[in-house]
Amino acid sequence: MAIWQGRPKRKPSGGRLRLARKKRKFEVGREKQFTHLGARKVKMYRTKGANQKARLLMVDTANVIDPKTKTVKKVKILTVKSNPSNPNYVQRNIMTKGATVMTELGEAVITSRCGQDGVVNAMLLKASE
Repeated sequence: MAIWQGRPKRKPSGGRLRLARKKRKFEVGREKQFTHLGARKVKMYRTKGANQKARLLMVDTANVIDPKTKTVKKVKILTVKSNPSNPNYVQRNIMTKGATVMTELGEAVITSRCGQDGVVNAMLLKASE
């Protein structure tokens, strides 16, 4: 069944809303597709205005910025350490914005939206000794 992001049939008070029109194509959402750890795999989506979004399905590298030296390096992601959006995502190695990942440089927090931007940007928290 499709995901619909239009107005609900009920008011916040619980009263019924009588809709003046049917559902529209621009109100249809998309199924969740998570960004896993693995060889890079991207899926392109057409959006409104014939623009495109790149949805990362799998990725194994990240652009990590070191706040001390102000340098950016492309490093390998080893594993997902924690994910505040869902603790179950850690076991499944699913990456979202705000997730803490272990990289070759150390722990980093993801700052980009992987399912919309098509890239994983992260900020280094603590370097590995």
